[in-house]
Amino acid sequence: MQEKILILDFGSQFTQLIARRVRELNIYCEIHPFNKVPEVDQSVKGIILSGSPYSVRQDDAPHFEFIKHHKTLPILGVCYGAQYIAHFHGGEVLASSTREYGRANLDFVKQDNPLFKDVPTGSQVWMSHADTIARIAGDFEIIASTDSVKVAAYQITGTQTYGIQFHPEVTHSTDGKQLLQNFLVDICHCTQDWTPDSFIETTIAELKAKLGDDKVVLGLSGGVDSSVAAVLLHQAIGKNLHCIFVDNGLLRKDEYQSVLDSYQHMGLNIKGIDAKQRFYDALAGVSDPEKKRKAIGRVFIEVFDDAAHEVQGVSWLGQGTIYPDVIESVSVKGPSATIKSHHNVGGLPDFMKLKVVEPLNTLFKDEVRRVGKALGIDPNILGRHPFPGPGLAIRILGDVTPEKVEILQQADAIYINNLRSGGVYDKVWQAGAIYLPVQSVGVMGDERTYENVICLRAVESLDGMTADWCHLPYDLLAKISNEIINNVKGINRVVYDISSKPPATIEWE
Repeated sequence: MQEKILILDFGSQFTQLIARRVRELNIYCEIHPFNKVPEVDQSVKGIILSGSPYSVRQDDAPHFEFIKHHKTLPILGVCYGAQYIAHFHGGEVLASSTREYGRANLDFVKQDNPLFKDVPTGSQVWMSHADTIARIAGDFEIIASTDSVKVAAYQITGTQTYGIQFHPEVTHSTDGKQLLQNFLVDICHCTQDWTPDSFIETTIAELKAKLGDDKVVLGLSGGVDSSVAAVLLHQAIGKNLHCIFVDNGLLRKDEYQSVLDSYQHMGLNIKGIDAKQRFYDALAGVSDPEKKRKAIGRVFIEVFDDAAHEVQGVSWLGQGTIYPDVIESVSVKGPSATIKSHHNVGGLPDFMKLKVVEPLNTLFKDEVRRVGKALGIDPNILGRHPFPGPGLAIRILGDVTPEKVEILQQADAIYINNLRSGGVYDKVWQAGAIYLPVQSVGVMGDERTYENVICLRAVESLDGMTADWCHLPYDLLAKISNEIINNVKGINRVVYDISSKPPATIEWE
């Protein structure tokens, strides 16, 4: 039985980050909404209560019956979690006279407390709260303070229940990882055995048991998630996995054949489908970004459904869904307002009547890459930049034509090849060229030109939620610009996007 830590989400923006930090210590954890707590069995080694935008003093404050568990399991309350335990256990939480936000230093640390082993006095922590714990019950012991927050951390005497007012999961808390390790290893007694190799072994065994001799159909995109999912399924069921790779005519230059070749070298049972014209026909005259997305999603479903029906006796649909998608769908605040179903096969309609298998639905993106590396997948696939599901259609502003696609493919290939040869590709989270519906005057030789503009985009990011534009070397940008203008007919100007997210998005559409 896989041991685990439960993280109860009260709506904090940092909840996923807590999970990332736990996973970095090779300990498996799961995030669950505070109001959908699963059965706590012997596999659960401890519980972490997250922060929250709510105040415990609000009438609609989120509630969790921690009394049921705090004498049998280690519990760590973080920020709201700490205030919640204090408030509903005989203490008092009040609005702070000055909002505690940002860096602070611990001027008192109870060194012999197991939670603060090897955490020195003066350690920097990150505060983010408007309320403060004004009074604690008699069976609480203060184990850390700052100059302005007396109850920065506490323990309930005789139990393994702890509360901290600061956020150990953010890098600004310099000893946050040590504190989490103290809680998880010394207090919860987790064995730190959750590694890529152990995940692969367990997952393949589970897939064999679940799928037996059944057939699975999986749509491949050439990206990291679907590729790793395919290899896991292939190792579990072999030729009973039927992979489908659709050429929608909106991929990067020569990508369809190169990706198809790499998959076949991996031994996958894969069928490539050239559906370029069907997508171009559906996109003819369509300029609105959302209409383009919907048209691409609809045609993809039709093409995939046709191909899936050619597989006799298929009963499962494989998907490369990863953990952030799962968390989003059951989050405290509910699923996001806009779900881009075209990014994978998640938008397939009910009429396909297939059961779903998702081998990666407990992994974050970086964990998927580590598992892929352990599986021996080509580094070129694992290191591939994120690429939008609608492909180049949303990097061509305005209507999409085969001619514009060809121009953008050529420009994009020059751009990406130069990032690789310049040694910066792996330092960039995502890069791509955008075809703008703007024409400008230029001079080539002795002739006046009036041609289109290519915009280059490159961003740095950890997870795609926020992003900063990359400060690429000027000489590299100059080389890329010259090559595009000299070699791509129809382009006479190249610009570079220096917008960050927010307020701008990574893609233009």
